[in-house]
Amino acid sequence: MADFDFDAVVVGAGAVGLACGYALSKRGLIVAVLEAGPIIGEGVSARNSEVIHGGLYYPTGSLKARLCVTGRRALYAFLDSHKVAYDRCGKLVVATNAEEVARLDGILEQARTNDVEGMAHLTKAQALAMEPELACEGALISPQSGVFDSHGYMLALQGEIEAAGGAVVTSTPFEGATPLEGGGFSIRAGGAEPTTLTARILVTASGLSAQAVAAEIEGFPKDTIPPLHYGKGVYFRLSGKAPFARLIYPPPIPGALGTHYRRDLGGQAVFGPDLQFVDEIDYSVDPARADEFYSYIRKFWPGLPDGVLAPDYAGIRPKLHGPGEPQPDFRIDGPQAHGLANLVALFGIESPGLTSSLAIGEEVAGRLRL
Repeated sequence: MADFDFDAVVVGAGAVGLACGYALSKRGLIVAVLEAGPIIGEGVSARNSEVIHGGLYYPTGSLKARLCVTGRRALYAFLDSHKVAYDRCGKLVVATNAEEVARLDGILEQARTNDVEGMAHLTKAQALAMEPELACEGALISPQSGVFDSHGYMLALQGEIEAAGGAVVTSTPFEGATPLEGGGFSIRAGGAEPTTLTARILVTASGLSAQAVAAEIEGFPKDTIPPLHYGKGVYFRLSGKAPFARLIYPPPIPGALGTHYRRDLGGQAVFGPDLQFVDEIDYSVDPARADEFYSYIRKFWPGLPDGVLAPDYAGIRPKLHGPGEPQPDFRIDGPQAHGLANLVALFGIESPGLTSSLAIGEEVAGRLRL
């Protein structure tokens, strides 16, 4: 600390940025987390399903597979120790036709390869015994899946960073960084009181701004910055009693997990997100999209009444693939990828990034050899 203002600076105070700050703080580093917005976690982290994913679908050996399972286990322990609310309600992956029934075998095999605990096939009768209003031809159960208070989680991470002597600074956008002779970075921060600070380590975890942030780091090779695609998903909320206790998911669709059902911690039913690729950040929800939601939801809940879905909210996911392209892995680029010592840049941290966040923080620390 003699030569730097902070041991490490993390750009972005969403769940992943805060988890990175927490991982570094646990190693005795004094960390500053810079957030462009007025509050923590108001971007991607505030506009998702708050689902704790089991880790079922992700390709063998991928970062998503490994970090989701490891992160989920760590997340439940963290939520317990910090008294953050969650409901380990379990998830049913439901097949509503013969083609989808055939896909369940592959999902189950992948889940077991990924070391997901407790996975099992359910017959139609077994699934309906659990959820009587469900319509399906068969299902898988993932007992480790759940929902949680993501904002409470982020506040707990912030508390840990600050208790270790660090700082989480809002309304302070990152404006650029320059590597210093001898190591470390000079980092320019904007806002009402612009400043320049120095740090030995720089981590960028800025979600939808990840590519723009990397482009403002002097010496970062531009040809290693992946393209950014906006994947918009909208949610509709049910007026009335929640029909299911567990998460209900269809088999995945190309590029996403598909429109699913959850009962939130307040007991209300929410459906979504769908997936539309868009050209700009727009959080509006078109009420006309309800027609597609009614049609889709009735495949697994035929008892859905008319007129009970209301537009709720939308999220934008920082995707590294466009329409029709295969969904890639997380990008966690350390010095081997870009050639800059003591820098880790994160790209494309969408689902299951929230579930994986603690493990992502540990992965970042590992890339920094801490």
